[in-house]
Amino acid sequence: MSVEPHDYDWAAVRLVAHVHRGSFETVGVVLHARRARYLGVRLCPAPAAAAAAGLDTGLVRRFFDAYRRVGEGDAAGPLGLLPPSERFHWLTAPRSTALQASPVHTGRAADLPRTLDDLFQSLVAVSLHSPPRSV
Repeated sequence: MSVEPHDYDWAAVRLVAHVHRGSFETVGVVLHARRARYLGVRLCPAPAAAAAAGLDTGLVRRFFDAYRRVGEGDAAGPLGLLPPSERFHWLTAPRSTALQASPVHTGRAADLPRTLDDLFQSLVAVSLHSPPRSV
């Protein structure tokens, strides 16, 4: 028995230490499949990201916690009550803050949680061991 693949959108989550310089560390991935009503967020541990970006660990932990809560829809205030597609668009909207999303990309997969894990491994595990990039 085969599982029907789902179309999905995804973006890398970036921690930008100096917004005016545009340098960043890739710290996570957000993936959304509208028809499957799936929204997944995976972020690296906040202390590792803070150290890589040269930011305060407590501040980065609060950023990550808020981002995860919106993705999960739990205890995220009014944003958490929105459907997954609207939360995805909120999470990936362009902004000039320390936590930003890359452009949105598309894909197709049958196992969405595994795809999220694979994207995380290929984008984030590599990024934390490389020098910061600029946009």
